Amino acid sequence: MSKAKSKAKQMKGKMKESVGRAVDDRSMEAEGRGEQMSGMAEGLAAKASERMKKSGR
Repeated sequence: MSKAKSKAKQMKGKMKESVGRAVDDRSMEAEGRGEQMSGMAEGLAAKASERMKKSGR
């Protein structure tokens, strides 16, 4: 996954968390936090992959 897609996933998660908080839906709020964490992990993986390609390994 690209860095842009992972950032979009993080933003989507942040929005879902905010909506969940606004409507007092703890399940939606937690799902949003989960999407944010998933997006962060995917972004780190993409970054590591780029570094490996640049180093020639």
